[in-house]
Amino acid sequence: MVMFTLSKIADILHLGNPVGIVIVYLGFGAGLAVFMFCGFVKSIPLEIEEAAMIDGCTPIQTYFKIVFPVMKPTAISVAILEAMWVWNDYLLPYLVLDIKKYKTIPIAIQYLKGGYGAIDMGAMMAMIILAIIPIIVFYIACQKYIIEGVVAGAVKG
Repeated sequence: MVMFTLSKIADILHLGNPVGIVIVYLGFGAGLAVFMFCGFVKSIPLEIEEAAMIDGCTPIQTYFKIVFPVMKPTAISVAILEAMWVWNDYLLPYLVLDIKKYKTIPIAIQYLKGGYGAIDMGAMMAMIILAIIPIIVFYIACQKYIIEGVVAGAVKG
């Protein structure tokens, strides 16, 4: 019986590069996105779509002119949640990427630890601060959509 580990599967599928890790993240993040979008789309009243059809919209026009703009808060919420997860992830890139060629920010911070347990705390804390600034700025810029999008995507009973 052959046992496959995640790193062996990543080698077989040639996922040990930045494009491969993006594909893996798209696969893992799809569950949350589908759950939130499905809950939100079910809450859109059918009358809105019917009114668009009466006004002469095709189904594609109805989607892009009516449904898609209404989904903006949910799309931004999904983007924020996924971006925060991907930005801070350590384990998956460590297992999948070729560490000799590619390093993510959490992996680079981990390499600041020296041998025999020596840690340059000043450099490590500076790198951590620099690493969290972009995601905090992204969160602050989009925070008004988070609660609105999460509530809109909640399943109503």
